[in-house]
Amino acid sequence: MNPSKLSRLPEPAADELAHSERLLQQLRATIAAQGPIPFSHYMERCLYAPGLGYYSAGKTKFGEAGDFVTAPELGELFARCVVGAVQPVLSMLGETADFLELGGGSGAFAEAALLALAEGGVLPRRYLILEPSADLRERQRERLDAVLAPELMRRVGWIDRPPEASWRGILFANEVIDALPTTRFVKRHGEVYEEHIALDGEARLMRVDRPADALVAGAVRHLERDLGRHFDDGYRSEVLPQLPYWIQAIAGSLDAGLMLFIDYGYVRREFYLPERQDGTLMAHYRHRAHHDPLHLPGLNDLTASVDFTALAEAGNSAGFEVAAYLPQAQFLIAAGLQQAFERAYEQANDDIARYRLAQQVRKLTLPDQMGERFQAMLFARGLAALPLPAELLAADQGGRL
Repeated sequence: MNPSKLSRLPEPAADELAHSERLLQQLRATIAAQGPIPFSHYMERCLYAPGLGYYSAGKTKFGEAGDFVTAPELGELFARCVVGAVQPVLSMLGETADFLELGGGSGAFAEAALLALAEGGVLPRRYLILEPSADLRERQRERLDAVLAPELMRRVGWIDRPPEASWRGILFANEVIDALPTTRFVKRHGEVYEEHIALDGEARLMRVDRPADALVAGAVRHLERDLGRHFDDGYRSEVLPQLPYWIQAIAGSLDAGLMLFIDYGYVRREFYLPERQDGTLMAHYRHRAHHDPLHLPGLNDLTASVDFTALAEAGNSAGFEVAAYLPQAQFLIAAGLQQAFERAYEQANDDIARYRLAQQVRKLTLPDQMGERFQAMLFARGLAALPLPAELLAADQGGRL
């Protein structure tokens, strides 16, 4: 990356630099002992290494004080729309239905969703949060404890791994798949190579390409067959060969219900455009996006856009059917955004609160904000009927997949 662009990033504090250096020492030791490591392993360490990874250390990630703002951090409208879409399914499934949120972030979504569910009179038996970060889990618990009534709080629980016993209900994940450790591949002379992280002569991190193993090569060949063309020489991008196994792991025990994924990404033919020759990988540091994943490991959020065609394939292979696929703006509007906004607007105490509500709608729905860049995909399994809003089903763009 151009050093001048990195120089425009905010300067980290001394303790942040020391934190990144500790993770860097771990990475150097691993590479010295094992040789170059796949980029996916590097990304996993940067995000999830115990006590040192971006999501597992005690740094504020979400909201204005963090590195990025997710839809739930903007206010309650997003969560109220999600609840509006899925509450009829919860009602149909009855009192034994659960709600499982993957990666609870700051707890903002859980707070707004539980209050909306309570107002709607259809509560899940349990509201479970699958949160691997002990730090985030504690922040979520403190937040919910402070605002939820005791009888509502008693329904909330945290889990370390997906449910193993069969269950029924709703699985929800907002901006989760983009943070799965991604594989970086490149085509050279017709062959598939995988990007690795190595050390140069001065023990600095560097990228190198090595021949891909059968799993990665097979995943790339599948993309080429489905696209009907070969990637050009030097074309570099991302793929998640583990996605079918991940979906099976997190949702294999969901016998009846819905899965809802909201994330930024594209259908496959748009993800792998010939002109997008370096993929979609991004690093985020204090609300600045940049393209150098090796810069200050442990202090940056690393993400890659979602191939929603791959997500649909993975859901299908796990026994789910795609119920709907559409841009976030259309999903929220179909799920009652206008009604939620009007109700909140009437209840707002002053002009500042009303202005913030209007800003929420803008950021959630405008094409140059989250409205088109983010997509929603719903999966269903084991349901006798599909009581989703008619407007949502009418806006389905599943044919684009």
